[in-house]
Amino acid sequence: MTANIKISVRNLHKSFGETRILKGVDLEICDGESWVLLGASGSGKSVMLKCILGLLDLDAGNVLIDGEVTNGHGADRESHYLNKVGMLFQRSALFDSLSVWENIVFRLMQAKVCTPTEGKQLALQKLALVNMSAGVADLLPAELSGGMQKRVALARAIAGNPQILLLDEPTAGLDPILSNGISQLIADITEELNTTVISITNDIDSAQVISDQAAMLHSGYICWQGATEKIDEADDPNVQQYIRGWLEERAKRGEGDDGKPKDGKKESRPGA
Repeated sequence: MTANIKISVRNLHKSFGETRILKGVDLEICDGESWVLLGASGSGKSVMLKCILGLLDLDAGNVLIDGEVTNGHGADRESHYLNKVGMLFQRSALFDSLSVWENIVFRLMQAKVCTPTEGKQLALQKLALVNMSAGVADLLPAELSGGMQKRVALARAIAGNPQILLLDEPTAGLDPILSNGISQLIADITEELNTTVISITNDIDSAQVISDQAAMLHSGYICWQGATEKIDEADDPNVQQYIRGWLEERAKRGEGDDGKPKDGKKESRPGA
């Protein structure tokens, strides 16, 4: 039986002024799959994610969710599709003046989906899913470590039980041990919730934990796609160059082949 196509990107073009970023991107993602977008800085990964989310207008092409075109139908139609999507932003993007629980259910409260009492109970449930205690619910983001902020941002992304989860650099700015912990947490949660996932990362170790499939953006096109675990066997020269660059950067940071520091320290829980 053919798998259901959850997200379809067809001939996607996007430019900013005279600069062409995406020149005809095609990608199909099946329901329940987890994909990662790889590529050098400026290759268009974040632009593509924003096009899928509906934050940017397309110059040409279409984005379909569940077989229906999502772009170009006005704010009401786009809002309908946004309700299916959860987003983890780079650097977490938590509201400094709101408590942890208020951050988690902010969107739901704004939409009047729940009362404050219901919202806090829901936030506590999502905190438990990301291995955080109820004791952090009333703290402000500034009182949390970087790893804990990432987990709160993940709890916010899954607060509305989204069918689709978009992750923009979920491990950026974290040390290798915290990065490994967050990556495994994402993999566990998305499997439990059977969510369709698209992630952006420059960390191949993280990509192999959180995704089943990978696509490489280069010069405005997808130059390679395949199983994430097979990426080191890809015969595309752009992929091989990317892997070499990543390995060199990892070596400069003093990390071993497992992506952990060569200092003999034991791994700690993420956000500790």
